[in-house]
Formats: sequence, C-alpha cells, structure tokens
Amino acid sequence: MAVYTQVSAEALARFLSGYDHGELISAKGIAEGVENSNYLVDTTSGRFILTLYEKRVDLADLPFFFAMTDALSDTGNPVPRALPDRAGQVIQTLEGRPACLIEFLSGVSVSHPTPEQAHAAGAALGALHVSLTDFAPTRANSMGVAAWPKLYADCAPQLDSIQLGLRARVGSALDAVVAAWPTDLPSGAIHADLFPDNVLMLGDRVTGLIDFYFACTDIIAYDVAITHSAWSFDAKGAPLDPAIGQALLAGYRTQASLTDPEVAALPLLAKGACIRFLLTRAWDWINTPADALVTRKDPLAYLRRLDWYDANPTVFA
Repeated sequence: MAVYTQVSAEALARFLSGYDHGELISAKGIAEGVENSNYLVDTTSGRFILTLYEKRVDLADLPFFFAMTDALSDTGNPVPRALPDRAGQVIQTLEGRPACLIEFLSGVSVSHPTPEQAHAAGAALGALHVSLTDFAPTRANSMGVAAWPKLYADCAPQLDSIQLGLRARVGSALDAVVAAWPTDLPSGAIHADLFPDNVLMLGDRVTGLIDFYFACTDIIAYDVAITHSAWSFDAKGAPLDPAIGQALLAGYRTQASLTDPEVAALPLLAKGACIRFLLTRAWDWINTPADALVTRKDPLAYLRRLDWYDANPTVFA
C-alpha cells in the first residue's frame, strides 16, 4: 500500500454518497507498500479501505482479483471483499483513477514474526491454495519469469547507481534462473505477494490476507517460495531464526501437500522470487515520485536473500 494520488475530503464524501456505508468522518493515507494509493476511511457506520489503482494495475485485471477474493471469502478464508455501491458497481472512478471501497479487517502486520506466527501464515497460504483448487478464472503472471528479462533491461542502466557491480551480478543470476525455470510443476491461482505486511494477525492468529493485486495463475510451489523468502529475512535481507522458515513450511503442510518435484524445485523458485522482487524494488527505487507518500523497499535486501539461498541449497530439504 502507498499514496500516490491525493484525495480531497470533498471528493471522498461524494464518492461515499453512492454507498450505504455512512458519512465520512476521517481518512488517512497509508504509506506502506509500493503499488496503489490506499486510505484508511472511517465513516459513521464503520471502517473501510479505499484503494485507487495506479499505473501498474490493469483495470481489466480487477474482475479476476475480485472473483478470487470473493471465492476465498466464500470458503472461509480471512480475505476482504470489494464492496458494491447502491447500483451494484464495485469499480468506481475517483480523482481520475479506478477505485474501490474494500472491507476492513482487524489485525496488524508483524515486522518480527515468531515461529508460531510464521506457522499460522504458512497454514493460511496452504488453505488458500486448497480453496482455489477448482477456481476457474485465469490470469497470466504479469511479473512472472517471462517478464524479468525486460524488467532487467529497463533497470540495468541505473542498477550500478544503487550498488557498484549490481548490474552484472543480477544479470548473471537472472540468466541462470531463467534457463533452469521449471515448466512441468502444478499450477493454479496464487497470491504471489504474501509478505508479512499482507498478512494481518492478532497474536498468533491470522485475521486477514490482503493485497491480491499480483494474484495470478502460476506455479503453486512458487507461491510457497515467495512466501518463504518474504518471511525468513528482515527488511535489510539478513536471515532470521531458521525456525521461522521451517515453521512456515510446516504450517503450509498442515493444509496442503507438496510433491517431491515441487520440493526439489523450491531453492530455484526462491532465487527466482528474490530476482523478481529485486528488479521491481529497483524499478520503484529509481522511479518513485518525489512527492509520493510511500515507504521504499531496499533492492539490495533481495540481493542478500539471493546470496543466502545460493549458500544454503538444502534449506527446503
């Protein structure tokens, strides 16, 4: 989450007048994240999230995202729904951007997860995958392996401005991972971005899975690898207690299973996850507007993760 587009109180009040969710009391921009503009909105009837979709989100993809969150909510997963207005419309326009009003879920995102919290997050991911086994809609992964070479080419001229030698280091790792990327593992609908800041918790209990705007159809084990790389390191890319990553995988297995070929592929998939997020964080680092209310993520944190997976190839065994 982040704020790129400023919304006036008057415009927001007019927006809310189309719903049956009370009158505006207050709204506060949310700085965390990098993709869309988000506000915490309080009205006379409750609390909501307002999301304005920025350039990286294609308006045509929103029905897929909302079908996925509806399907998950219908099967008991703690996932917020996008709310329709009185006319039944979910997607609106606000300040020139596509916008939606979304259910608010209680809970906080943990910055220093415990093994117990990681176990709960892994179980939630496993339940998500099982719930989507028969989910029919599909969406190609716009940030999948096929997109990484172009993203690298777009970032490459400025990568050495982040760290000397980064261009060559990332290029070499990218070539190796793309050449070995598997094509025969089970695929399905995945979250593809289940970082700790997209999991809401109360104590050791998961109360919300949010931010489905990278959700897509891709390798299911890749979603496990993304989540492992997100939960097993701190914000600077330093490895946390190994028990955290182990607990996440153990939690996942309480709800879903992985085949032997999927387990064997996890080290490569995890390195791919590091490259994907290194490149998108580098792009954001280079291109974030100076006046945007957004917490930028350090691209080098993902280089450190990548180096760690290179040095610990048996972590998933």
